[in-house]
Amino acid sequence: MADREKIIEGLQIIVTDLAQQADGHLIQSRVFASEGFTKLAEKYAEHAEEERGWVTKCIDRIIDLGGEVKLEAKKAAPVCKNPVDWLKYDLQVSIDGLAWLKELTEAAKDDYTTFDILKAYYQDEEEDMYWGQGQLELIECIGVQNWLIRQL
Repeated sequence: MADREKIIEGLQIIVTDLAQQADGHLIQSRVFASEGFTKLAEKYAEHAEEERGWVTKCIDRIIDLGGEVKLEAKKAAPVCKNPVDWLKYDLQVSIDGLAWLKELTEAAKDDYTTFDILKAYYQDEEEDMYWGQGQLELIECIGVQNWLIRQL
């Protein structure tokens, strides 16, 4: 079996960081709603809920592996009123996170259950990254104001 301690440590990092991202996405959802960007508000509220599901799966897997789940301190993260600034920030988080997640997924390749969870999570995060890239490309094509109108 793969290095259990390394996998548990990686899953704990996901639990801590992703719980914070879910909180951040919920906060962004409410900020966007207050600005009238209903579609963005709905997108990020759903995204926060989805991330909480991944947190739950990782917590359960830590427990299954005999690890101790921790409630760790979380780093501060930005909250943006400007949706384009948020997209750029969130896209970079995805890019950086996927590079790290790929390494953890590789480390878990002999632990099929964890590997399957991480592979599915990777695919979900990759889809989010592509969405963010696509939105920024759309902004370049149609302009910020036209894109913002589409988010109402």
